[in-house]
Amino acid sequence: MVQRLSVALVALIGIAALAFAWAVPAAPPGVHLTASGEADTGFRIENGRLVDAAGNDFVMRGVNHAHTWYPQETGSLADIKDLGANTVRVVLSSGDRWTENGTADVSAVVAECKARRLICVLEVHDTTGYGEQAGAATLDQAVDYWLRVQDALHGEEDHVLVNIGNEPYGNDQATVADWASDTSAAIARLRDAGFHHTLVADAPNWGQDWSHTMRDDAASVFAADPEANTLFSIHMYGVYAQESTVVSYLEHFVDAGLPLIVGEFGHDHSDGNPDEDAILSHTRRLGLGYLGWSWSGNGGGVEYLDLVEDFDADRLTPWGERLFNGPDGIAETSVEAPVYGDGEPTEEPTEEPTEEPTQEPGGGCEAEYVIVQEWSGGFRADVTVTATEDLTGWTVRWTHAPGQHVVHAWNAEVTADGADVTAAHLSYNGTLASGQSTTFGFTGSSEGSPQAPALTCES
Repeated sequence: MVQRLSVALVALIGIAALAFAWAVPAAPPGVHLTASGEADTGFRIENGRLVDAAGNDFVMRGVNHAHTWYPQETGSLADIKDLGANTVRVVLSSGDRWTENGTADVSAVVAECKARRLICVLEVHDTTGYGEQAGAATLDQAVDYWLRVQDALHGEEDHVLVNIGNEPYGNDQATVADWASDTSAAIARLRDAGFHHTLVADAPNWGQDWSHTMRDDAASVFAADPEANTLFSIHMYGVYAQESTVVSYLEHFVDAGLPLIVGEFGHDHSDGNPDEDAILSHTRRLGLGYLGWSWSGNGGGVEYLDLVEDFDADRLTPWGERLFNGPDGIAETSVEAPVYGDGEPTEEPTEEPTEEPTQEPGGGCEAEYVIVQEWSGGFRADVTVTATEDLTGWTVRWTHAPGQHVVHAWNAEVTADGADVTAAHLSYNGTLASGQSTTFGFTGSSEGSPQAPALTCES
């Protein structure tokens, strides 16, 4: 099986080369500090979720754009935004395999993303398939590049995420075994150099992690980041042809409290037919981000992965129509990043987050339930538990209104008996000092508009 996949997955280079051919000091409430003690205005990971500086949950809905091979297509970001995306992943080159995108070019890309009210995920593509693809760069070489263009990224932590290197290993297991140590070393170098951005780490095996190397070692890599601000990215192509495989991989990260996005995926591929419907449905159910591959310009036999023909936003391909306008697609689920202020979201969420501060008598803690997103037939809620005395464990209980049910939860063990729901701490978030808080969340189904219940919280 491994040998067969090793051959088949080499086709993923059509997505790469063949596309053209620290301890944090105490901070005041609501303020996050970097290891240097400076106020951080950027994205961060909190309770396994990507949030902005104000603590707003942010779910990526967007596409990949091959800027390094098509630098003349400057209007693509505006077109991507007009179709509803809130994020774009931009392909850059470190100069190891293609023409380097220098500081001025990167600055221009960031400025264009901001002008179009998009969050920008910048990635180095030269690392694709290292150990199996001739000429591929190492993660260490990718870090060298980020240091060269650092001036373009300083101060942009609330608009830019740094994707260290695309698909940094092929299927040679001798090199794949170095994924955790090499990724941790790359993160350490970037942090030492003053990068406070959320860092994105791609999986090995041409991004598909069929060996489960990233899945098994993600916790240790996350722990090695002194700023605890690393987001993991899986690329879903032929390995994810079955819905069960999609669900198993996504839920592993959510259940472990580890942050994950689907950084690339398609509707078809030469290595197998991915289940794009399952990817879209279950990322929505779990509140995970996704970025489809890719806007336009694919070659090497994977031209069918173009979302639009010849960079023309008026000529959506079947894949583009599915991703942008189909069920669970971008137009239906994308919400603009809160950093852009008074902009209207591209989805119709709840008019305001529904809060229910009412707390039934309990002991040792308080809980607040907030409905943060709502769609036809479903919703997502967060519950924040705050200790009123030192705790070694907590349990939150509530009764949902008729027609409301928990579908999937994270950062807590949630069980239901009819409408009665019980949420208990996990091993990593049960111990709280007085005044400390932790948050768990879940997606739910609902007949009509969901209602926030009264809660009890007990230690």
